[in-house]
Amino acid sequence: MSTKAKKLIFKVTLTIAVIFVLIWCIFPFYWAVVSSLKPNIELFDPNPTLLPKNPTFSNYVKVFAERPFHVNIWNSIVVSGITTLTTLIFGSFAGYAIARLRMKGKAFVMALILSVSMFPQISILGSLFVILRKLGMINTYQGLILPYVAITLPLTTWILQNFFRDLPKEIEEAAAIDGCSRLRTLFQIVFPMSAPGLVATGLLTFITAWNEFLFAFTFMQKPQYYTVPVAIAMFAGRTQYEQPWGQLMAAAVIVTAPLVALVLVFQNRIISGLSAGAVKG
Repeated sequence: MSTKAKKLIFKVTLTIAVIFVLIWCIFPFYWAVVSSLKPNIELFDPNPTLLPKNPTFSNYVKVFAERPFHVNIWNSIVVSGITTLTTLIFGSFAGYAIARLRMKGKAFVMALILSVSMFPQISILGSLFVILRKLGMINTYQGLILPYVAITLPLTTWILQNFFRDLPKEIEEAAAIDGCSRLRTLFQIVFPMSAPGLVATGLLTFITAWNEFLFAFTFMQKPQYYTVPVAIAMFAGRTQYEQPWGQLMAAAVIVTAPLVALVLVFQNRIISGLSAGAVKG
């Protein structure tokens, strides 16, 4: 077999593999969109179709008309937004300090930070609940934000210190010669240069907080404080034996679409931020 034929076979095989992976990843979201547009009679049809026969937006209307779903979305926005902002502020300073300052035991500190991020949430759930209950933070935004910062800050610090470490020191040295203080250099030079890494890390943090279920389900025990994952899990039909699948799918689309849009808008910065430092020279 000629080299040209081998290359052609490789390209065809690779294309087929990419198409398969793409369909595998996209189909669940596509099916959620299709199901959200179907009336109940089509949802329980033993012969499901890939497109709704009689598309309707009634499920989307019912999500907001029959439930306080707008409150749940607002709860998630507040908690995820403050978590992301707080994590980026502390993670940026911690990552820069680890990347630039000379200190003993730096490798141990980084190993400790990374090991903390590996703890399963369920192992610290009981202790956190007792602490938050004594502090009066159950059913409060603070009761979710503090644990979310705790679980996202280690990974944020790890990612950002890698990014800061690979920035050229010569630029900071030139700024110091021109009379810039360390803090001014940080805000006017380092952070603007680190925008791709900050955007990528911030988006990963926001998605983690937005999708988190276990802490939100445990620490938010009143419906008015539910975040969207908990609210969707608590969806119930009009009777004990009815499950509103159409509304569940509509709610899933509503809370997933903004995240997909954010990733598409910032995809270039995400890729450059996550790949920064991968290639030197």
